[in-house]
Amino acid sequence: MDETEFWELVDATREAAGGDPEEQADLLVDRLVLMDPELVLDFARHFEARYNRAYHWDLWGAAWVLLDGASDDAFDFFRCWLIGQGREVFEGALHDPDSLADLLGDFDEEIDGDGEELGYAADEAYEQLTGTVAPDLGIAPAPAEPEGPPIDFENDQVLAERYPRLWERFKD
Repeated sequence: MDETEFWELVDATREAAGGDPEEQADLLVDRLVLMDPELVLDFARHFEARYNRAYHWDLWGAAWVLLDGASDDAFDFFRCWLIGQGREVFEGALHDPDSLADLLGDFDEEIDGDGEELGYAADEAYEQLTGTVAPDLGIAPAPAEPEGPPIDFENDQVLAERYPRLWERFKD
């Protein structure tokens, strides 16, 4: 599976799920179990590589504003959700986290921003196909700390200045 096929699968399942990340995860599993197990591992590698690429303080700050706070786990689930939004949103957010204010359509705090289940879709499909747990993917792990300079998430002034479009759109 190449990068284009990865993103096509992400886009197709998001559209079919109407943007619901849990439904998207279920649809991903349904589609992945129709593939060869090696292709499922390829999908997992693409997903994990992007998940690791998104481990940045700047992006965590954007998630903090968007979600009105983001713990370690919430940021992990946010990164999964962000991948589920497709290549344009994902790459745009990595390039300029504040651009999420423009890249995202309607944002429902009840379902958006948490893609935990998306992070498990490939593992679940692989296990259904083979009856075994997916092997190590052979890619470098995420760094111990997010990339870039840390941000004081508790300082509203810092957040408002760093993410003016997100702040204006998602803060009261």
